[in-house]
Amino acid sequence: MRTRATIAIAAALLVLTACSSSSDDKAEQPNDTGTPVAEPTISVPAEHQGDDLKAAVAVYTAAYFAGDADTAYGMLSKRCAAKVPKETYAGVVRQAAADYGAEHEATDVQAEVSGTMGRATYKVAGLPKFDQTKQPWALEGDAWKYDAC
Repeated sequence: MRTRATIAIAAALLVLTACSSSSDDKAEQPNDTGTPVAEPTISVPAEHQGDDLKAAVAVYTAAYFAGDADTAYGMLSKRCAAKVPKETYAGVVRQAAADYGAEHEATDVQAEVSGTMGRATYKVAGLPKFDQTKQPWALEGDAWKYDAC
């Protein structure tokens, strides 16, 4: 997401620079053929490639243990949402909140990202039985979705 914001800011600055007028009336005007130009590719440094996935893991885990079924269900991949009705999933999330409480954040989150697929390894504070290793996640649009169904 930060990459897109950086691209958007860079594009805006480029447009502002390109739109500045020249005092020379004979200055050559650009020829817009209407052909789209590919956006420049900006590499995300390796140490930050999984940042968005790490944030998604933290939000999902917090929602799950807080009993926030709307948020947790909204973070399921399309594939997983198709497998479990929202009402059923909401019951599971509410039961987790009742059984364990909300104070169980994701810690030591590590993310491996390859294209639109991600794997998250993390611990759940105070609940080692919920610790995850290489949990699958899918990038759908611009959001990471829980895909371990």
